[in-house]
Amino acid sequence: MSEERSLNFIEEIIDNDLKEGKYDSIVTRFPPEPNGYLHLGHASSICLNFGLTQKFKGYTNLRFDDTNPSTEETEYVDNIKEDIKWLGFEWKNEFYASDYFDKLYAFATTLIKNNLAYVDDSTSDQIANGKGTPTQPGVNSAFRDRTVEENLALFADMKAGKYPDGAKVLRAKIDMASSNMLMRDPIIYRIKHAHHHRTGDNWCIYPMYDFAHGQSDSIENITHSICTLEFVPHRELYDWLIKQLNIYPSHQYEFARRNISYTVMSKRKLLQLVNEGIVDGWNDPRMPTISGLRRRGYTPESIRDFCDRIGIAKRENLVDIGLLEFCLREHLNKVAVRRMVVLDPLKVTITNFQEGTEILQSEDNPEAEVHTYHDIPFSKEIYIEREDFMEDAPKKFFRLAPGKMVRLKAAYIIQCDEVVKDEQGNITELKCTYFPDSRSGSDTSGIVVKGTLHWVSVAHAKEVEIRMYDRLFTEEHLDGAEGDFKDYINPHSLDIIAKAFAEPALADATITDRFQFLRKGYFCLDSNSTADKLIFNRTVTLKDTWAKEMKK
Repeated sequence: MSEERSLNFIEEIIDNDLKEGKYDSIVTRFPPEPNGYLHLGHASSICLNFGLTQKFKGYTNLRFDDTNPSTEETEYVDNIKEDIKWLGFEWKNEFYASDYFDKLYAFATTLIKNNLAYVDDSTSDQIANGKGTPTQPGVNSAFRDRTVEENLALFADMKAGKYPDGAKVLRAKIDMASSNMLMRDPIIYRIKHAHHHRTGDNWCIYPMYDFAHGQSDSIENITHSICTLEFVPHRELYDWLIKQLNIYPSHQYEFARRNISYTVMSKRKLLQLVNEGIVDGWNDPRMPTISGLRRRGYTPESIRDFCDRIGIAKRENLVDIGLLEFCLREHLNKVAVRRMVVLDPLKVTITNFQEGTEILQSEDNPEAEVHTYHDIPFSKEIYIEREDFMEDAPKKFFRLAPGKMVRLKAAYIIQCDEVVKDEQGNITELKCTYFPDSRSGSDTSGIVVKGTLHWVSVAHAKEVEIRMYDRLFTEEHLDGAEGDFKDYINPHSLDIIAKAFAEPALADATITDRFQFLRKGYFCLDSNSTADKLIFNRTVTLKDTWAKEMKK
């Protein structure tokens, strides 16, 4: 978490409510619709809702807004729960809007009895056309003056399944001349013959979000119902329904969404990426979903830190994804163990090293509070990165070149004596000598070198696949970009190195481990790995490479 900061505007409201004795404790809720996977925008809402009841006395409910059966699945429910727990939060109660279908139906019946709702046979186009415009009032439906008895009977018939989808709706009777278009007799129930993931085929009418939301909040005694800014016009209806039903007065508060550069967070667009095979499912490591970030190697601490740093506000703005990557690097630098992996190998033979293996010690993480070490084998033949050798090197090239010396990380200083080439002139091997008295940690050679290289022993190397993930899009502000958002897919969002060589300690890697591959970036083991084929995902580069790209 970042350093102590002043209260945001919602925290100030809650602080005042508690000081004034309006509530003894607060209750918030996180109410996702189970029609997709959670993404970074949801993470911000999760951290806000759960964070408030950690900061102030109270608790948070998890409530699934499952009122649209045609798009909802149990798979999404399970994944949402996993994501919230992974982020480090626990809910007190697990509820579903479907838990309240009987109560919501009774609430709707109460509105009808009080002549505040009616069954409308109009088509969706007729209803839309009758709404008017922001400057012109709507017109009353031809069915608005049905009697209470007729509306009760028709609504009961709707529930009994006597009508097809779209034949009738239930509308609240409010004001067709309201300046708020949402108050012009909004639809609160519709017919939908679809199998529900929890209630099966028990219901064929379902409440609209605006009807289910506020009433569910009230049933649960939610004190502070926190939504994003697009729900500001809905607050009037939220309050009206609670008042007319004379139920617990939950209240809605709104904060601004945080759009993030170089990504999209529209569920519709994310689903399009999945369905069109542009990405490998919802948990593709390039996706902004929490499960995708988890698979890529992000840590819950870094995401919580990011959400805390961006805070909440009353105006929308674009947050640089570089801040998320900064939070990630800052945390990984503290927790990731250091390992050596060669991505593009060049063989080096150390001609004066005796046959056999010497076991050296390499530090796991110099940033850790407790310094630990692991064994690393050193032998006559090693791999270094091909880019770490240059036959005709410029003056300021401090890596390996003919006649030049470098230090091998946690090992010895070596000098390049001979370059071996094939018939086509390609470099296939370097022959070097090492200085036995230059061992790291006990160097008495007196030799000073400026370059240090990572390496792996050929005889002990573990063959691995490396997936070099990068940002999925090349455009910073996709909402304002011209054309189809898919036109901006980064062609190098995934580059695969099918055969890299890792030090043997990586054979014991687990999904929860975080690694810094020296000089290459931060990596984690992919969930598709097997004992016979280890796959590592690049989580993030060591430095912000995109800042340089944007300046070109």
